[in-house]
Amino acid sequence: MARRPMPKKLARKLALIRLRLGLSQTQLVDALNYKASPLYASQISNFEQGKREPPLMVLLAYARLAGVSTDVLIDDKLKLPNS
Repeated sequence: MARRPMPKKLARKLALIRLRLGLSQTQLVDALNYKASPLYASQISNFEQGKREPPLMVLLAYARLAGVSTDVLIDDKLKLPNS
């Protein structure tokens, strides 16, 4: 079974969320409040650079923190709200 392609704009959207919140990557780890497994600033960096795709539950944590649906994060046709 072939892997699905990663959304092209996901990495940029994740970085924008962090920057708009005024957080460092380390601060974002705490703000995401992800408890399922350890989450590190180096992983955030990989997500933001498009080197790795975050697990679904991490995407959900990003979406909740940003006040958007996960659709906005994974659909390249949708943009993050400006606020």
